[in-house]
Amino acid sequence: MSKIWFITGSSRGLGRQFTKAALERGDKVAATARNTDSLADLVAAHGDAILPLTLDVTDKAAAFAAVRRAHEHFGRLDVVVNSAGYGQFGAIEELTERHARDAMEVNFYGPLWVTQAVLPVMRAQGSGHIVQISSVGGVVAFPFVGSDAAAMWALEGLTDSLAQEVAGFGIKVTLVEPGRFATDWFTSADFPERLPAYEELHAAVDATYDAVSKGDPAAVGPAMLKLVDAENPPLRIFFGDFPLHLVPQAYAERLKTWQEWADVATQAQGEAA
Repeated sequence: MSKIWFITGSSRGLGRQFTKAALERGDKVAATARNTDSLADLVAAHGDAILPLTLDVTDKAAAFAAVRRAHEHFGRLDVVVNSAGYGQFGAIEELTERHARDAMEVNFYGPLWVTQAVLPVMRAQGSGHIVQISSVGGVVAFPFVGSDAAAMWALEGLTDSLAQEVAGFGIKVTLVEPGRFATDWFTSADFPERLPAYEELHAAVDATYDAVSKGDPAAVGPAMLKLVDAENPPLRIFFGDFPLHLVPQAYAERLKTWQEWADVATQAQGEAA
């Protein structure tokens, strides 16, 4: 049985790959983008199977309107993928208020508005799958992506709670945590003005970032199809092998530290009430 998708950020990057994979196997997609002209080739290839929708995910009213339009057009929504994202590279001291707010508006509030809009539809259906595209940066943090990490960690917490709230309605929830892929995410990111004090660290991090292997974006489409077709999909899944090497080490270090400081934690408890 074919699925009906609602995908944000469909015009580029991983979002476009998810959209192509769904369409190519015969599913239908409400595909959102800031400029739907970028979806013209997919419309030409797939006709009525794709519904292009102009959407800036930071606009709450527009997000609700887009979801409503997609539901009215297709009659149901089986899979919602919040893929629209915004990259930013700057030290915490280098961030302006605009930078900090922009990261949260796109990477946290955007998925929140779309999620809120689709929940009544999925509750009425008694089914659905919400997929939030987070990042390995939603699990571990790195220098100069603090604003992105803050938004992704917020999204991770929100989504973990969401999964527990909606399981009884038959709604599945998954956080996809990709590593680095060969998309234009880095080149299209926002770069606050650098402070001289951080130049040495910037240079070291840039060199490390360039050395990280990049996954093939075309491979994420089939992976997403396997995920949404699973009877019991996971709450969290990595896309790419980079997180598989990095995250277990980070968690092992956290567990070790918590154990080493367990006596202080116990001291802070005080006398039992």
